[in-house]
Amino acid sequence: MTNSNTIRPAWSGMLPVEDTALAVTDTGGAGTAVVYLNGTFAGQRHWRPVIDELGSGWRHISYDERARGKSKKSADYSFEACVRDLDAVLTARRVERPLLVGWSYGALLGVRWAARNPGRVAGVVGVDGPYPVGWTDEADLEKVRQLFRKFRWALPMAHLIGNAARMSAEQHAEISVEAHKLHAALEPVLDGVTVPVRYVVASGEAFGSSGTLQEDMRATLGPLLARNPNLTVSAKVASNHGTIVRKDFRAIAEAVREVAALTRESH
Repeated sequence: MTNSNTIRPAWSGMLPVEDTALAVTDTGGAGTAVVYLNGTFAGQRHWRPVIDELGSGWRHISYDERARGKSKKSADYSFEACVRDLDAVLTARRVERPLLVGWSYGALLGVRWAARNPGRVAGVVGVDGPYPVGWTDEADLEKVRQLFRKFRWALPMAHLIGNAARMSAEQHAEISVEAHKLHAALEPVLDGVTVPVRYVVASGEAFGSSGTLQEDMRATLGPLLARNPNLTVSAKVASNHGTIVRKDFRAIAEAVREVAALTRESH
């Protein structure tokens, strides 16, 4: 695999992985490879404003996770399946030391992958995440399951606009439950990260949250920033969690440039 000064052809298509196939887009070129990791049930189309802002001097690689976007269904929607999918995309597209840009669940994936593979990644841009807090109490997790059961009728329509997957309400819920548990266990991971991580932090509450829930989540980042100099907030923006990629794509692109500049300096 390679990532430096090698011109790669553009490619888009379906990548077979285990029992599924992922829709992948690779703009090609010789620029720094930026790999985009989607929100929990979102697809690669959400990244278009960021890709357009950065322009053709970068190699942009995006893909739809299992049962999201144009990708096929699977028997396994676990977080570890997402880790394997990222490995499969990097291997298939011959990418070494990518710069990972993740939104929400994708930020969780990016940071955990970077912690496991510090020599294989240039850095991470976390778009409103990941934060080291999540629900672990079974009563709270049951509320997550109840919420998806309540709105199961809306999931097919939400999929049409890229905000849900082609899976059952129960499968949606279990992905969210697992993500809560992984976020709750994230503090030692963030303490140990040795590559640059730049956060673009949203403001205010998003649809479905109440009170100051999301601002309280963001506040948990403070002690980690003080302990680990590899973690930095690149920008605090006005948009909320759900609109940040669409409205604050310029701040995300600038964070990508910051991480890329740090990588060049270290070499």
